[in-house]
Amino acid sequence: MGYPMAGYLAANGHRVQVYNRTASRAEQWVSEHHGKHFSSPALASENCDVVFCCVGNDDDLRSVTLGEAGAFAGMRTGSVFVDHTTTSASVARELADFAAELGVDYIDAPVSGGQAGAENGQLTVMIGGKPEAVERVAPLIECYARMQARLGGVGSGQLTKMVNQICIAGAVQGLAEALHFAGNAGLDSKAVIEVISKGAAQSWQMDNRASTMIDDRFDFGFAVDWMRKDLGYVLEEARKNGSHLPVTALVDQFYSEVQALGGGRWDTSSLLVPLNRLGKK
Repeated sequence: MGYPMAGYLAANGHRVQVYNRTASRAEQWVSEHHGKHFSSPALASENCDVVFCCVGNDDDLRSVTLGEAGAFAGMRTGSVFVDHTTTSASVARELADFAAELGVDYIDAPVSGGQAGAENGQLTVMIGGKPEAVERVAPLIECYARMQARLGGVGSGQLTKMVNQICIAGAVQGLAEALHFAGNAGLDSKAVIEVISKGAAQSWQMDNRASTMIDDRFDFGFAVDWMRKDLGYVLEEARKNGSHLPVTALVDQFYSEVQALGGGRWDTSSLLVPLNRLGKK
């Protein structure tokens, strides 16, 4: 997702230096968007006012920020680090404390909208950080976002993304069960969706995933493996703050069933697959 996001920054006239753990991706980006690519996060971060990051999880984030080759080692006092990775809130606070010792402002800014949102510059960005730092980077984030909002101090962006994933998990499971029921009832599922999508049952998942679910197509979109990673952060945080999330925990188990079927890279809408297989027994 960072590939098109960086592209929008370059297209809006900003000088962009890039690093990717797969060097060929950085080389490809430079061939398309110009700019420069470097062999380490530290080198890519030198002489930059703002450094953006988008990797996979807590461990990935630590690996590209800490140590002699990490981004923090190359950043100058007064610069801002913006993390678009979906991580735990605890690692955001941990790294913010580390950055503060270096005179660097840290912002956690996970996104929603998926690959399509990144490619179309239509992401929603949930932000945690100091108001002045957030205000400073807002014009840059605007290059690839349709919505951005500060929700509080560092960690607030990640907590808000957890709320987002709780909502998605329940919505996708509900849609999967509805389509499973419609099929078993002998209904024309596409006709049913066309009708109910104009009423109170309408959702982004219904508008964007119902037709592909009906056609049994899941080789695209936001991977089940990544959703389980995100829900792991949700459930860990829930244990800390005393939240009771029975539906979220159950959907996480259903996603483990999808993984067991070899669907770790399938789209999250693949929750329909185990339901339909169970129904055929």
